[in-house]
Amino acid sequence: SKIMDQDSIMLHGDEEIIEVIELSDAEPGPDDLADDLEDVDFEDGGDGEDNEGWETEDEMEAEEVEQDDSELTFSKHTGSVFCVGLDPATNAMAVTGGEDDKAYVWRISDGEVLFECTGHKDSVTCVCFSFDSALVASGDMSGVIKVWQVDTKEEVWSFEVSDLEWLEWHPCAPVLLAGTDDGNMWMWKVPGGECKTFPSPACHGNGKILPDGKRAVVGYEDGSVRVWDLKKGNSLHVIKGRDGHKGAVTCLASNKDGSLVVTGSVDGSAKLINTATGKMVSVFSSDGLRGTGSTSQEETNSVESVGFCNILPLVGVAYLDGTLVIFDLATQTVRNRCRHEAGIVHMQWEESSALVSTCGLDGALRQWDGRSGNLVSEYRGHAAEVLAFALNRDSSMVVTASGDHQAKVFCLQRPDR
Repeated sequence: SKIMDQDSIMLHGDEEIIEVIELSDAEPGPDDLADDLEDVDFEDGGDGEDNEGWETEDEMEAEEVEQDDSELTFSKHTGSVFCVGLDPATNAMAVTGGEDDKAYVWRISDGEVLFECTGHKDSVTCVCFSFDSALVASGDMSGVIKVWQVDTKEEVWSFEVSDLEWLEWHPCAPVLLAGTDDGNMWMWKVPGGECKTFPSPACHGNGKILPDGKRAVVGYEDGSVRVWDLKKGNSLHVIKGRDGHKGAVTCLASNKDGSLVVTGSVDGSAKLINTATGKMVSVFSSDGLRGTGSTSQEETNSVESVGFCNILPLVGVAYLDGTLVIFDLATQTVRNRCRHEAGIVHMQWEESSALVSTCGLDGALRQWDGRSGNLVSEYRGHAAEVLAFALNRDSSMVVTASGDHQAKVFCLQRPDR
């Protein structure tokens, strides 16, 4: 943009002479300019003339994402990319699903599409590989679930339920679980199709199979949490009332042996539950965070993602206001607070370290040291929010899914790696 000094403008009749002052060496970067322009009202465009020096919206967006730390960009989707999964056997393939009603299985090394999961009728919001990477499942919001055999690229099974909330493979068998908006949980053997359904509290939930493969935990919109016996089809424990949440359960995670589950809610609280006894062990509260534990939706700071560290007794709780709080599991006290520029969408601990990765509404992926709370690294490249990500087994690479219609592959670097 041209910088004008008041003293350098001279009027001669109807002529205006403008002396252009050169920018100094300390010119602001793109982020500084973006901040400065945030409050400018661009609606009054005048007659459209004399626009030289102004950046168009597209030019500004291009400047904002000029920093691209990714190794590869997958751009086959024509709408927001909502979900991503990595094949557990080789970590060589990714599956992504999006707003364009499509899911793709593609190779991480070069972005080549291996096959498309066709036939969906609505946004694909759930994708996942089976434990051995032999099968891949894709599910859309309308409830259409399809399973494909990876080596033959052929559809081997499909089913239609009501609006889909979550979808997950069993950790050691070709068994698929799903949750729907009416609260029901479904379980199928694939591709045989044998089916079992689990009764519900008639409201949608968020579920996870425990590591033993025999139980599942589901948190519901009414604030209750249920531990299910997958073989018998009955609920082992129901956590509700005072021990449950005051608002919808948004997320949950189990520790490595499945003995403990942490749940997060729109009520701003996170609760620790013993899965063997069904007892609520403790409530993680972070003093100073807006409305924690409040019943008022307007005042609460929703918990968006939770997780256990595998190597240290630490629990991460990510909030909508952009705060990641690391709690000490033994004392249930705050160990660290990691501040973000915008709301956090997802957090995940590395498999064998105390590093935790986060993504959020500002489009960045960040790594934090859970022991110190320090920011270790930051990766940018997306022009919109990052909605999901998947880490590979040794945490050397991550695949992100974003509202900018793209998925990206980032190599994660650390001095000790």
